This record gives sequence, structure tokens and C-alpha cells, in this order.
Amino acid sequence: MSNTVIDYRNPSVVREAGMSALKKELGAVGTAYFLRQFSAGQGDYTREREELLDGIAFEDIVNRVRELDGKSAEV
Repeated sequence: MSNTVIDYRNPSVVREAGMSALKKELGAVGTAYFLRQFSAGQGDYTREREELLDGIAFEDIVNRVRELDGKSAEV
């Protein structure tokens, strides 16, 4: 990638510039090790979150945080 202005609204251009910068600074092997640190994960976060928080009201969370802080549990 040259010293031209990057169109940050274009994901493919940003990805290309990022990969170029990684390769320049880390080399091919370092870039591979860096990229292996990130993964898309697995499972369904939205479904798991809904199951975890099922039946818990926002006020319950606020009260619990206040209890942990040692403050009044009233909302």
C-alpha cells in the first residue's frame, strides 16, 4: 500500500492496509502468530445472554452492584 489516502469506509481497503502494515512490522510469520490470537468464537452469544439473564430485572442488577459496593440497595 502506498502513501495514498485510505478510504476507511471501505472494509477491503482497510483490511489490505492493515495486513500490509502487519507484514511490514512483523514479517509473514509474526503476522500469522498475531492473527491466530483472534477468532470468531463459537456458540450463540445472544441466546446464551438471554438464557443467563432470563428473569433478572435491571433493578436486580443495580441493587446487586450497590450491595457489592456497600451502598444502599434502593433504586
